[in-house]
Amino acid sequence: MKVTVGSLESIEAYSGPHAIDGIRFRPAAAALGVRSWGMNVLEIDAGCESYPEHDHAEDGQEELYVVLRGSATLVATEDGARHELTEGSFARVEPDVRRTIVPGPEGVTLLAIGGTPGEAYPS
Repeated sequence: MKVTVGSLESIEAYSGPHAIDGIRFRPAAAALGVRSWGMNVLEIDAGCESYPEHDHAEDGQEELYVVLRGSATLVATEDGARHELTEGSFARVEPDVRRTIVPGPEGVTLLAIGGTPGEAYPS
């Protein structure tokens, strides 16, 4: 059995043209060789207001956010519903829900996992 072990610090943060100040995007699935689902670690600094509002209506991806450190508010922007997330909590978001993430006073580190039900993840 092949096992790949990594650590947050070993995954280089994305630094290309779409990098956002105050957010470190670490492509965890690629770093570990995961091909069945998307998986990224997002480190969002306290006070950062730049996390992009988005949905996955076009590609049908469900997303699961797991809070590894800190806290955040997940805002479903269409109806304004606010969901407080603390360390160890998680939230599933349906593809058509527009959402954004507002970090707590200490910032937040999230594991984001995504995939489209019934479909292989695009590699």
